[in-house]
Amino acid sequence: MALTVTDLYRYPVKSCRGEQRVAAPVEPWGLAGDRRWMIVDVYGDVVTAREHPRLVLVTPFLTGGGIRLAGPGGPDLTVSAPGGDELIPVTVWQSRLLAAPAGAAADAWFSAVTGEPVRLVYLDDPTRRRPNPDYSRDDDRVSFADGYPLLLTTDSSLAELNEAIAAGPGAAEGPLPMRRFRPSVVVAGTDPWAEDGWRRLRIGEVTFRAVKGCDRCVLTTIDPDTAATGHEPIATLARNRRWDGKVWFGMNLIPDAPRPGSSIRVGDPVQVLEQADRADGPPR
Repeated sequence: MALTVTDLYRYPVKSCRGEQRVAAPVEPWGLAGDRRWMIVDVYGDVVTAREHPRLVLVTPFLTGGGIRLAGPGGPDLTVSAPGGDELIPVTVWQSRLLAAPAGAAADAWFSAVTGEPVRLVYLDDPTRRRPNPDYSRDDDRVSFADGYPLLLTTDSSLAELNEAIAAGPGAAEGPLPMRRFRPSVVVAGTDPWAEDGWRRLRIGEVTFRAVKGCDRCVLTTIDPDTAATGHEPIATLARNRRWDGKVWFGMNLIPDAPRPGSSIRVGDPVQVLEQADRADGPPR
């Protein structure tokens, strides 16, 4: 069976609900419009659904000049993208950079969702942040995603994971949808976990480096439709996909110098250009 793209997602606001796409332009720092907005606390540190699960119920819609925010339980709010005249320091895990504050109305809207004072910020210049230097090149860039521009997952690996969940003590929590894992690109036609060995691939007209596996956190245990939390998939991954004290699902991708205007689409063929001779789990 040929490898093909079955789903594409972008996440306009970090930790909020994603948007399913039929096609998406690829920029050096990720899919166009992906995670250019982020919520921070009063100190500028990233705030995510790990601490505030209700954030997964917020639906952002990109507009021509900004973003519209919907739910849960309050009126919609339209926010214009700030121009970058005012910048504040923010922190995304190990990265420190500058971002533009979105304004008091957006801050109050998200503070009502989280129940504590927070701010919404916008990455007006996406060239400010580099992925982990251990796995990237000097000119690689990333938006407000956790670590890398795109995340690839496969239907076959999810199917095998769901079989393992069904056979274990957490069976009542399964099967899990792919949305739990917040991928950018979903691929069909592989053997389970074949992506562990991929090192370079072409999706449609764009080439990517598969630089590192994705170690998973408690965000995957949050139901994206209800914000309820459980134990899966972490409990099952810990029994079946545990290396170096972490659990793994998916591969992080970096675009390899995409041409301006390059896009990927659902239905695009996927060609593996390089793969490891032997893959004992993903690169980590």
